[in-house]
Amino acid sequence: MTDFIVGKFVKNHGDTHDASVRCAYGRVSGITGIICNSVLFVLKLAVGLMSGSVSIAADAVNNLSDASSSVISLIGFKLASRPADEGHPYGHGRYEYLSGLMIALIIMVIGFELLRDSIERIIHPSAVEFTAAGAAVLVFAIIVKLWLMVFNGKLGKKINSKTLLATAADSRNDAIATAAVMAGAVISRFANVELDGYLGAAVALFILYSGFGIVRGTLDPMLGKAPDEEQVDAIRKKILGYDGVLGTHDLLVHDYGPGRQFASVHVEMAAEGDVVKNHDIIDRIEHDFLKENGIHMLVHFDPIQTEHSEVSDLRNQISEEIKKLDSRMTIHDFKIEKSEGGEEVVFDCVVPHDMEIGEKEIVSYLKNVVKSKKPDCSCTVNIDRSYAEVPHFE
Repeated sequence: MTDFIVGKFVKNHGDTHDASVRCAYGRVSGITGIICNSVLFVLKLAVGLMSGSVSIAADAVNNLSDASSSVISLIGFKLASRPADEGHPYGHGRYEYLSGLMIALIIMVIGFELLRDSIERIIHPSAVEFTAAGAAVLVFAIIVKLWLMVFNGKLGKKINSKTLLATAADSRNDAIATAAVMAGAVISRFANVELDGYLGAAVALFILYSGFGIVRGTLDPMLGKAPDEEQVDAIRKKILGYDGVLGTHDLLVHDYGPGRQFASVHVEMAAEGDVVKNHDIIDRIEHDFLKENGIHMLVHFDPIQTEHSEVSDLRNQISEEIKKLDSRMTIHDFKIEKSEGGEEVVFDCVVPHDMEIGEKEIVSYLKNVVKSKKPDCSCTVNIDRSYAEVPHFE
């Protein structure tokens, strides 16, 4: 069903890096959500009013808020699809994150309202009348919400949209909430125990917990969260696959919204190689990342002395020594330079943010290592920090 709808209403649906295509995905999701949730609101409200159930009535209002969330999602995708301009050279993609955040906040507000009403029902219990027609409406609502969960989940994964994934999570929560409300109504009728308020409170707490997780998920990219380990590993392996590339480091990824990532990276290549050829390789790396991954990549060339075995051997020895401090530590830009006093070993050391050892201690340790390997050399160590999640390799 999802693939049929996408094929019918989204032109060029495979080009998910295109802003207009993403907007079309968001429009399909939003319109579908508005229709489904409006129907469920009317049906549940009627059942809630007839049965006197606070949990069913609250669940109906939740569907009304979901319809409003779909409107917000539609607006968010529309604003995010606006092209870059003079004042916003990186585009408007973060509007999509903002719309996801607003949906999450609406979810939490509904959770608080449902919790308040449920506590009041616990304090002042009253009988709930539950009919077969009411049960049919709730079963129908569960089926619709589960379908919306799958529908929005697939769309969200296709275009890597936190807004649609948040909408899918909200649909899942609604299905659970409705199922709990229905179970409580059935138990209350046949066991003569009023569980309406207690189940409503449990559902409210679950909604609040889920809403908090969605808020955190939508805030992370706006606050500059590091790219995930899988993406870092994929970028590293892709760059190392080009002829002449010996290593890579100092990866920076800036997220200005889905499909609008800008990155920079240092690439190590032989200093003795042909400059024009190396430049062509770098141009190809940048072009391929934009075309195949939708990432605007800027590559910095770091020349590495490969014909001097002394440099390579010393670098390898120091690389092994720093692993004794932390297996995640690496070195780069390693060279031996001539100075007035003789030779100087110069390199950068990448230190994890959670290292317990201070920078001064690390520098002192590395200088002692160099001193033990080359007693006549001075040493300069520059401490560097990683701005990406460093993959762990065996």
